[in-house]
Amino acid sequence: MNQISSDVIRGYIDTMILFILLDGPSYGYEISRRIREISMEKYTIKETTLYSAFTRIEKNGYVTSFSQNADNGKRRTYYQITPEGEQYYTLKCEEWQLTQEVVSRFTTGRLRIGTIQDTTVVRKG
Repeated sequence: MNQISSDVIRGYIDTMILFILLDGPSYGYEISRRIREISMEKYTIKETTLYSAFTRIEKNGYVTSFSQNADNGKRRTYYQITPEGEQYYTLKCEEWQLTQEVVSRFTTGRLRIGTIQDTTVVRKG
């Protein structure tokens, strides 16, 4: 498997965008490129997914947007993280740590049913 399924990563699209915006304002194509780069080409965000996320996180107050002319003269919409967005980002990072901890119990090692020790998985069937 060379790419991450969009189903797996769906709940963390906003987190990835906010992470990039922690470095400063940016625009859609650049954010998409950075996601591909940071994920080492293992995740490519679809344009519709990206712009749906922008709409959602702007509506929730996590980013603001503004138009500005690029060096080539084209008008671009830039997004900037807000203090609320920074707080949300921190919460999502904490949630991810917990999610990783829980899911890893089902994907790595072995778990004895009824305990929290990593031992043998008991399967019926």
